[in-house]
Amino acid sequence: MTTRILTGITTTGTPHLGNYAGAIRPAIIASRDPQADSFYFLADYHALIKCDDPARIQRSRLEIAATWLACGLDTDKATFYRQSDIPEIPELTWLLTCVSAKGLLNRAHAYKASVDKNVEAGEDPDAGVTMGLYSYPVLMAADILMFNAHKVPVGRDQIQHVEMARDIGQRFNHLFGAGREFFTLPEAVIEEDVATLPGLDGRKMSKSYDNTIPLFGSAKQLKDAIARIITDSRAPGEPKDPDNSHLFTLYQAFSTPQQQAAFRAELLDGLAWGEAKQRLFELLDNELGEARERYHALIERPADLEDILLAGAAKARRIATPFLGELREAVGLRSFRSAVQGADTGKKKAAKAARFVSFREDDGSFRFRLLDASGEQLLLSKGFADGKAAGQVSKRLQAGEELDLRVDGNAFGLWLDGEVVAQSPSFADAATRDTAIERLRAALAPQE
Repeated sequence: MTTRILTGITTTGTPHLGNYAGAIRPAIIASRDPQADSFYFLADYHALIKCDDPARIQRSRLEIAATWLACGLDTDKATFYRQSDIPEIPELTWLLTCVSAKGLLNRAHAYKASVDKNVEAGEDPDAGVTMGLYSYPVLMAADILMFNAHKVPVGRDQIQHVEMARDIGQRFNHLFGAGREFFTLPEAVIEEDVATLPGLDGRKMSKSYDNTIPLFGSAKQLKDAIARIITDSRAPGEPKDPDNSHLFTLYQAFSTPQQQAAFRAELLDGLAWGEAKQRLFELLDNELGEARERYHALIERPADLEDILLAGAAKARRIATPFLGELREAVGLRSFRSAVQGADTGKKKAAKAARFVSFREDDGSFRFRLLDASGEQLLLSKGFADGKAAGQVSKRLQAGEELDLRVDGNAFGLWLDGEVVAQSPSFADAATRDTAIERLRAALAPQE
């Protein structure tokens, strides 16, 4: 089974070495898995929440797109697009907003942190809070649910947003699905072994600390940044401690086990820090050199990048456009050219469309299935000794006899004359089970 994986990349900065090791490199490697259907998008709508500098957002979109392509993302295997090129995303955001509880959004970490900060400062709790910040989880839910992603790799601070996407998707399914699961409920994936690189001062490499190493700066810029890595005062010839060296940690993230072992031995033997930094520079320059050339070639040809991203958007919209049409239909935003069905008419049509399918097992017993309008199985009968007995039970059900349905975990059984004569499949959860019961009752409702 193919697993759909979706990752969003916020476009508010220039990628650095820490981004490459912690997110870009592992994601590109994962996209090569033949069992993965990978979606990567530039989350430029999200960027508007954090940044009001148009030039910075535009430049970041360009640099991030060029970075991922230069690092080896294969757009024939992965779907790579800009969020803002998918008009179905904001429309789905509104559909989901209309089923999202305010109490759920009140609990979002980013919103709560802003409120707490305002309260501590003696400000109005919502001072400076935009609807973009407040509704961020709904937009993220739309990103995920539009493409029915199975897995969403995120940092720990984003787990809550994936859980919110599950809650919102489940609510929509319950209200409008009529037994259909429109949205796959996503799973947050936390990769515990993802590299977190130290910056020049030993703290986590971050633009906020101004301690980053440029990913695709010139060789001179790379060498100058490495020269600023803080080391201890041990002189050449004195043994160094690799396990407490930020420089060695950086080296480990890009070297083979054999290279690591050799470098460790040299440090223990008293390799000078200046020479050690030269070794790190050579390692990184070798790792990034070809990708750097591809990156700068792409930056100089923005029209080519535009074509690649628009092609990715077209690929994504082949999924999004028809799916949004189904969702619009589900909530009642239907064309006047199609038949308008009231609630009662819908039930009658569902009842007429439901059908019984009888069959004989290999052991000679007779059974029947009840299928709904879409062909989904609602019930599977027990085995009967002869076809006549199975037919009599199905006729009683079609005649509108009162249903005795009894819940059993995430499934339910149909009882007649004091015994269970048919059972439902096991559903994903209680809400889906209850929706199936409603569909069953509608399908077998007496005709007027």
